[in-house]
Amino acid sequence: MSTFKALRVHQVEKSFQSRLEQIQLSDLTPGEVVIRVAYSCLNYKDALAVTGKSRIMRAMPRVAGIDLSGVVESSADPQYKPGDKVLVTGCNVGELLDGGLAEYARVPAEAVVPLPAGLSLSEAMALGTAGFTAGMALRRMLENHQAPEHGPIAVTGPTGGVGSVAISLFKKQGFTVAAITGKTTPESEKYLRMLGADEIVDRNTLELGSKPMEAARWGGAVDNLGGDTLAYLTRTVKPWGNIGSVGLAQGFGLNTTVMPFILRGVSLLGIHSVEMPRAWRLQIWERLASDWKPAQLAQIANRTISLEEVPAACAELIASQVLGRTIVRIGGDS
Repeated sequence: MSTFKALRVHQVEKSFQSRLEQIQLSDLTPGEVVIRVAYSCLNYKDALAVTGKSRIMRAMPRVAGIDLSGVVESSADPQYKPGDKVLVTGCNVGELLDGGLAEYARVPAEAVVPLPAGLSLSEAMALGTAGFTAGMALRRMLENHQAPEHGPIAVTGPTGGVGSVAISLFKKQGFTVAAITGKTTPESEKYLRMLGADEIVDRNTLELGSKPMEAARWGGAVDNLGGDTLAYLTRTVKPWGNIGSVGLAQGFGLNTTVMPFILRGVSLLGIHSVEMPRAWRLQIWERLASDWKPAQLAQIANRTISLEEVPAACAELIASQVLGRTIVRIGGDS
C-alpha cells in the first residue's frame, strides 16, 4: 500500500480536532506487526478523543481507536505470519500509540492476541475493550469468592458497552442482576430486559443515604460511574461482596469511609484493562470466545458504521444517545 485512510487526532493550539486523512505506514508509531484492519469499535475513550472533549492521546497527532481486529500483513516477530487473524485491545493503542481507526495499523507484537476459536473478527470488536473489561471484572470478582448466593449484582451504566456485557456475563454465571440506570425510556427497559436484567432501578430516584453503612442490599457490583454512586455501593454491598470499579463517568472522587471494608469485608477491586500480564489477557479472551461468550452479542453490538461515520457516532456516544456497542467496519472479514 502507498497511502491509506486513517482518522487522526491533532492538537490545534489548545483544542483537539479529528480528521480523516490519507497517511503512509511510515507515519505510524513503531511496532513489529502490521495489520490490515477489518473492524474497530467505539468506546467512551474513543468518543472523548475524536470529539476533542478530553485529551486521551499522550502524543499528537495519533490515529484514534483503542481496539482493532484484522489480518496480519507483515511481521518482524516470528510468532505471527501474514494471513493470521488477530485482535488488539488496550496496550496503549489509540493513546500513546497509533490506533485502530485506520485501514492499517502497526503495533508491538506483545499487544497482539491471536483471534480465539469461537470468535469472528467482527465479534471480537462487538466485545472490544468494553467486553474485555466486563470479563476482567467477572474474573477478579470470581477469584475473590463472589458467588450467586451472596445476592444480586448491581450494574451501573448498564446500557453502555461495559455494563451491557457485564449483565450478560454475570447472568450466564447464574447471578441475579440489577441494572441501575439513569435511562428510563421504554426502549432502554426493553434492552436491559433482553440482556437478562432481573431488576431495573431508576438511578434518579435512588436514595443514596449518608451513613458510613446503609442497609445491605447488593451481593456485589460492577460500577461504571465512580463518584457518589460508587460511594453508595460501598455502603450497601453485603458482607464479603466485591465491587469491580471500571469507570468514572460520574466523577473520579470517592467520598466514603473504611467501615464497609473493615466491618463488612467489602472488597473494592480496580479493573485496569490497558496494561496487565499477557497471560491474563489471553485467558480472558479465550473465555469470552467460549463459555463466557454473551448469547446476546448481536443485540449488544446493534450498529455497524463506516470510518466516515465515526465522528457523528462519537458525538452521539458523548451525548448518551447510544444503547450497547457500535462496530466500525473498515476492511471487513477477509
